[in-house]
This record gives sequence, structure tokens and C-alpha cells, in this order.
Amino acid sequence: MATTTATAAGTGRRVMTEQAGKYLTFKLGAEEFGLEILKVQEIIKLMEITRVPRTPEFVRGVINLRGKVIPVIDLRLKFQMESQATTDKTCVIVVQVAQGDSRVTTGVIVDEVSEVLDIAAEQIEPAPEFGSAVDTAFILGMGKVAKRVVMLLDVDKVMSSRELAAVAGVAKQS
Repeated sequence: MATTTATAAGTGRRVMTEQAGKYLTFKLGAEEFGLEILKVQEIIKLMEITRVPRTPEFVRGVINLRGKVIPVIDLRLKFQMESQATTDKTCVIVVQVAQGDSRVTTGVIVDEVSEVLDIAAEQIEPAPEFGSAVDTAFILGMGKVAKRVVMLLDVDKVMSSRELAAVAGVAKQS
């Protein structure tokens, strides 16, 4: 999804026109995030994960999903958040991630799935600039919903291409 911005009539505020749409929202701690619903394949209960040696810490391992081995990443660890014990609300969001010309099915562990929101272009602002020291390329925008802010993620950019290739390799090896 390309980022296109326009200025809202008479407001001087930038509007994210191509990011408008439906997002599956979920929580990591107190923070709320959203993924484009079209990238989500399914949501499953946390199941037994087989650890794969010599993988990055955020790669929890692989699961057998109806006969297909898919890698699973812990989004808390990927975002350098403190690890947390799993609860009955912890689940895996199965997503399709672009890797070059192909797609990789990957599981993403989150604390809790919230809801599907339809977020209009006027409700989305660009990701804040933190300077060159902080990479925010994986943030599509900031959705303003009621009185809260939902970070809209570009699942294709959450992992670098090198990390994604390693994760895809984990599934092929298993």
C-alpha cells in the first residue's frame, strides 16, 4: 500500500488517503495496533511452538497449522518490549507477508485481539518523525479512533528483508 497524503480542505492537516480501510486491532500491553485486514489470514489460539535453534530471539519457532509448518514471531520481542507470560487472551494472528515477488505465511503472537475497525482517511495521520535514529517505516500511520490512537502497521515492513528471509528459511528447514 503506497502512502498518499493530501491536505484536508481548510484545515492544513495532512490526510492519509490510501491507508483508509478495515484494520484488525490488537494489543501489546497498553498499546493498540492495527493490521490491514486483507493481510490477515486467520486468528488462532496459541498452540505448542517448536523452538528452532540459532534463530533471532523474537522468532519463537514454528507451528504445524493444518499440515503446513509456519514460523511464529513474538511481536513484543520484535518491538523490544518486555516479555510477558501468556494468558487465555494471547493468540496468533496468521498473516501473509510480502517477500520479494512471493508471500510468506507467518504467525504473529499478540497479547489480545480487539476488534475490526473501519478507519477513514481523515482519521489517519502520518507516523511521527523521530529523526534518523528511529526507524518508523513499518508504521503506515496513526489512526485516531474515538479518544485513542491506534498504530497502523505495515506487516510487510515489520521485519527487514533479511529477517524475513531467515524466518522463511526456518519454515522450510522444519
